Amino acid sequence: MQRRGEAGTGAGQGRPSPRPRNRARAAMITLAILMASAACGDRSTFVPPPPPKVTVSQPVKQPVTDYLEFTGNTQAINTVQLKARVEGYLEKVFFKDGDRVKKGQLLLLIQPNTYEAKLKQAEAEILSQKAKLFHAQTEYVRFTKLVTQKAAAQTDVDNWLYQRDAAQAAVMSAEAQRDLARLNLSYTKVTSPFDGRIGRRLKDPGNLVGAGEATLLADVDQIDPLYVYFTINERDLLDITKETKESVDVVIRKDIPLYLGLTNEEGYPHKGYLDFASISLNATTGTLTLRGVFPNPQGMMLPGLFARLRVPVTHDKSALLVPTVAIGFDQLGPYLLMVDDKNGVQRRGVKLGPEVKDLTVIAEGLQEQEWVITNGLLLAIPGKQVTPVKASASNSEPPPAPAPGGQLKKAAP
Repeated sequence: MQRRGEAGTGAGQGRPSPRPRNRARAAMITLAILMASAACGDRSTFVPPPPPKVTVSQPVKQPVTDYLEFTGNTQAINTVQLKARVEGYLEKVFFKDGDRVKKGQLLLLIQPNTYEAKLKQAEAEILSQKAKLFHAQTEYVRFTKLVTQKAAAQTDVDNWLYQRDAAQAAVMSAEAQRDLARLNLSYTKVTSPFDGRIGRRLKDPGNLVGAGEATLLADVDQIDPLYVYFTINERDLLDITKETKESVDVVIRKDIPLYLGLTNEEGYPHKGYLDFASISLNATTGTLTLRGVFPNPQGMMLPGLFARLRVPVTHDKSALLVPTVAIGFDQLGPYLLMVDDKNGVQRRGVKLGPEVKDLTVIAEGLQEQEWVITNGLLLAIPGKQVTPVKASASNSEPPPAPAPGGQLKKAAP
């Protein structure tokens, strides 16, 4: 009993209790769970992003020229309808449809033999009447001498005086008929009245023309120089006369430069001048008709083309310009997005002026030292913060110098 008791007591003292070991294991598991929870908690915490970056720049100050913009149509400076002025058969056509022709160039020939014969007949009549005049003059002189010798009656002298004067009138009439015959003969040759371009022939050779009417044969246009007609509304007209303090006819006489561009051309490469203004406004439309003249030596511009026109109004007027891409539009009108001293975005309504290449004049609503957002407009929200990045001088293009035809101001409708 004692051995068993001793043996039992010895065994109990040499084996550790399992409870402390289990407690240590549970503490380690709990610590691992807390650490994992803490790590998961850090990954789900919201960190606000930085304000978006936008590019800003200050407006460019430079002199510009204001222009009024118009639309018009080109028109030939001279247009002539070639018509048959004498009756006869059309014998020959000496041009191809659409040819360029010179002044005096023979274009058509109308049966000349009939009029050549009439001219000869008229010249023969002149010779006949001159012979009668010579005979009457001779007889008048002879009978005048016989009257002084009491060898003839005064009535004979008076008769030959009448015969002489009648023969003189007949000679003059015959000469007039000759001139008419010569003129009609010249009408058989249809020539170009000026340098220009001829249309298609409207009658073919062999047709009888000029029979009881002036038959239209072809059209000729003079297109160098070329006219361009357009209209200006009453408001713009009054603004110009108010600014210049001169009447319309005085302004026109100054040969104001005018710039033209066609629909397939960039800018306004053609330069002309203003040469005519109508004497009154159209009461229905409230517009005044104006006309410009443009050189067209190569004939590249044809009558009837749609033309874009610009007329300078003011010169070298200092203005603030911003990139055109920086301008936005909404229901309230055009606006710019500005950055204030606290990097906040502000919407600024502005009034636009002329365009200068990629820049636009801001007539009202902008100061020279203010910063305008030019890039990143979609990231800029009025009332929110942004990170402005000033445009570097290397990235910004130098302001374009004012040049003729390089600016624009749309005419009011």
